[in-house]
Amino acid sequence: MLVLPTETPLPNLETTFAMKKNTCAHEAGTSTAQRHRNRAAAGISLLAVLIVVAVSWQMLFLPETRSEEGAPHAPSIMTVTDASARVVDWPVHMNASGAITPWQEAVIGGQVAGVRLTELLVETGDFVNRGQVLARFETEALRAEAAQLHAAVRQAKAQAGQAIANRDRALKLKEIGAMSEQDISQSVTDAEAASAQVESSQAQLTSRLLQLKYATVISPDDGVISSRTAKIGAVGSVGEELFRLIRRNRLEWRGELTVSQFGQAAAGQAVMLVLPDGGVAEATIRQVAPVLESQTRLGTVYADVISGSTARAGMYVQGRIVVTQRRALVVPATSVIIRDGHNHVLKLETQQKDVAKASLRAVRVGRRQSQEVEVLEGLIDGDRVLVQGAGFVNDGDSVKVVQAPIVVTPASVITHGPSK
Repeated sequence: MLVLPTETPLPNLETTFAMKKNTCAHEAGTSTAQRHRNRAAAGISLLAVLIVVAVSWQMLFLPETRSEEGAPHAPSIMTVTDASARVVDWPVHMNASGAITPWQEAVIGGQVAGVRLTELLVETGDFVNRGQVLARFETEALRAEAAQLHAAVRQAKAQAGQAIANRDRALKLKEIGAMSEQDISQSVTDAEAASAQVESSQAQLTSRLLQLKYATVISPDDGVISSRTAKIGAVGSVGEELFRLIRRNRLEWRGELTVSQFGQAAAGQAVMLVLPDGGVAEATIRQVAPVLESQTRLGTVYADVISGSTARAGMYVQGRIVVTQRRALVVPATSVIIRDGHNHVLKLETQQKDVAKASLRAVRVGRRQSQEVEVLEGLIDGDRVLVQGAGFVNDGDSVKVVQAPIVVTPASVITHGPSK
């Protein structure tokens, strides 16, 4: 029996296309999900690595840090310097003010008239000696007049000699009666007039010679030229000012004192002058005015300024007169600190070698001189106080004390009243 092959039906194209489409979509969805799962796994792995690193760091370093924090720190000791309170004699000052002026100022003027000034040999500020030539006037006319007067004197002397001889002859003739009384009297008068003419001519010559001498202007004393008004070529007149001279270059301070201060001032007291440039000058009271000024009711003291400072005439300065000496307990000014608005010092008490305990102590201070201050209350002679570093140490702190270089400071002139 013959078996015929069965005819296979043709697939439906639409169905086939739909199936392929579904297959592709399924594959695409599967790929996207796979990628999300891979990313999640990578993130989890990275997080695990970070956790492991953090735990490892904590295990390695945290115990050491905790041990360091838990270990007690050794207290640090500050290095400071100290000084001892000591008793010294300090001057008691009386404050005043006044001007510095020349002790004596000489006015040098011309003593000739009608002649020109031809030479000026000094300037303002020059130091000159007694007898030194300062200026010269023209002398040609004066010399000519002097020569003329010399001749007049010789002529007058000759005439006087002749008149005296005539008088002598007349007096001899009077004895024998050979000459009248009138002629004899005339001869005597002529002789006296001739003698007077000689004296007059001689006086004129002397005056002219003095003018010739005064044509050379010289210094009357040692000193400093403080002013020069003379000019080359000016025609001089008698009494005209040419120079001013501070005699011996001496200056004086004229301090003005109140009524209460005036009774304490006396000759010989020392004065310290505070100059505008910050320097100081020393002076000594030479004289105290006998009366007070009627308008200001102030008394004046005259103090000689000792040379060697920058003091100049015309300065108006403060002066501190040393009235007396008074004992004072002093410490370095830098040892006094302000705490809660009051003055304190840190008193040191030795605990062991080079180590001391600082104890805050309230003090009352008084006068100040240079780099030291007077302590009125709170310390006794010999107490040790903290100096360098006082502002950084508290009450009860332990400090290491080192030796500071010794600085000797002269007594100053600055005075302050007591303060708390």
